[in-house]
Amino acid sequence: ALFMITLGIIISTLTVTSANHWLTAWLGLELNMISILPVITKQKHPRSTEAATKYFLTQAMASALMLFSSTLNAWQTGSWDITQLNNKLSCILMISALTMKMGAAPAHFWLPEVLQGSTLTTTLLITTWQKIAPITLLYMISNHIQSNILLPIGLLSILVGGWGGINQTQLRKMMAYSSIAHLGWTMTVISIAPNIALTNIIIYMTVSTPFFLLLTSSSSKTLQTMTTTWTHAPTATIIMMLLLLSMAGLPPLTGFTPKLLILDKLVMHKLTPAATTMAILSLLSLTFYLRTTYLLASTASPITTQSTTLWRLKPNYNQITTILTPIALFNITILPALLT
Repeated sequence: ALFMITLGIIISTLTVTSANHWLTAWLGLELNMISILPVITKQKHPRSTEAATKYFLTQAMASALMLFSSTLNAWQTGSWDITQLNNKLSCILMISALTMKMGAAPAHFWLPEVLQGSTLTTTLLITTWQKIAPITLLYMISNHIQSNILLPIGLLSILVGGWGGINQTQLRKMMAYSSIAHLGWTMTVISIAPNIALTNIIIYMTVSTPFFLLLTSSSSKTLQTMTTTWTHAPTATIIMMLLLLSMAGLPPLTGFTPKLLILDKLVMHKLTPAATTMAILSLLSLTFYLRTTYLLASTASPITTQSTTLWRLKPNYNQITTILTPIALFNITILPALLT
């Protein structure tokens, strides 16, 4: 069963990414949704059932909107080609549908709730792999999108991602808001420089994957349980701390590169007020990243913590973590040269 589900998730995403016809893309997204639902409901718990229901309803609404948008475009222009989304109304409806699919603001309400009801591995899957299909479609229609539509969505996502994450003690919800903020950065620049937007989301996935895997290995679900990590796995703690700072976009870590490139492109296109607003709003995200880093690093051994230790095993560093961590931490200085 696990093999079939995994195969379904992979094939459906590849179907969307290689599609030229809107109906093929829609079919891929539907298959993707059906494949991920058993993964979310794997835990026999009311929270996971609730999460799966919320995920299903929002994705079904987005799919219906997407189908309506592509049909309207085909009716007006006679083309089902993804890159030929020439109808203005279709374009706006499609952006709304894809925003809902990804979980960017203002259609973000389902994401923190669904992640909170899922396991850490499922959370990783939803925040990384599940973003590939809608972002690919957004990339393919980026030449028809006006920046004045995506810019407010992006700015709102950065604001909501920062503001929502500040008050969280649950790590899964905090990472959901982090995901919303990163999507905001991608959305703002995708109509101006799609390649940079794609680079931003790839780097976000590269940074968040080892972080989630380390959380899974230490079974940390709240900020309180994170304080016990240091006494058992100092190496894992330092890596997690650096990964958080990389997500925050602090130089010289990798997370800084896409943010710099995005701000540079916005200034070049005379969107300096938007770039300034984004830079200021990212300080909200920085607040909760730094707080989590402080909790990880400052409760050092031999200080005894108030919370009980949930795990006694040495963390199992798997190969994915080992491969992705250096990429996620050390700034790829050659990147700007590749993008220009």
